[in-house]
Amino acid sequence: MRTAIRRTVLTACAVTLALAVTACGGGDQDGGDGGDTRAKAGGGSDKPAAKALTAGELEKLVVSADDLKDHQVEKPAKDDVPEPGTLTVEQAECEPVARVLSALPVGTPAASTQRLVVQESAAAKKGMPSMEELAGMTEEEAKEATIDSLDITKTMTSLWSYDADGAERTLGMLREAGKKCAGGFGMSVGGEKQQVTKVGEEKLAAGEDAVAWTVGTKTDGEPVETKVVVLRQGTTLAGFSSFNIAAVSRGESFEQPTAVIDAQAAKLG
Repeated sequence: MRTAIRRTVLTACAVTLALAVTACGGGDQDGGDGGDTRAKAGGGSDKPAAKALTAGELEKLVVSADDLKDHQVEKPAKDDVPEPGTLTVEQAECEPVARVLSALPVGTPAASTQRLVVQESAAAKKGMPSMEELAGMTEEEAKEATIDSLDITKTMTSLWSYDADGAERTLGMLREAGKKCAGGFGMSVGGEKQQVTKVGEEKLAAGEDAVAWTVGTKTDGEPVETKVVVLRQGTTLAGFSSFNIAAVSRGESFEQPTAVIDAQAAKLG
């Protein structure tokens, strides 16, 4: 399968002495229309109208390698991002969750940008064990050493800027969708079907307001957990969709990428 972080279509295959391990995920930096969940900025608000940041301003504010020690930061490649129109959701009320899970914006932001942030553990930086190293291990030791070498967390980081109170309204819409869809829903992105099995709320203080979830999915029967965070600072939303390849291979949970979230929140001020 082609590797793409923005889609949570991530499959970890069995790790054997032959060392066949595959993982994939997905991302997107283009705005979509959000279907029935379009955020309509400004309507009926009694707050002073605020202006969205421009694309150039967002480029200056998105996290960079200078902001994050021991992380790789780069613009997503074409294969990292699904086409916005390829997302379909069985339950319309769950579309906001599906969109940010897939690193797509809710509604139509005035400007957006994205970065793919990768963090590798010390074992991952060493790479796969050599055949000579494996020869001295038991099958279980070889399996664990191989999975340790895949201890890589990938986070698609998105900035979406809205006019007026669009960011605030959109975050409220996401919070409500997360509650309504906590039990899961069906979706498809990039032509691959996924079953969201849970949208578990997490506590996270970031920006002026934030929502955070652990989203469980199954693709081809393989369970995957993705950490999803959306925080608001002024007229801008910052979205984060993360997975850890080793955690997926083991079927374990992993921590929110707090270093990435904190660095991005600090830049937004």
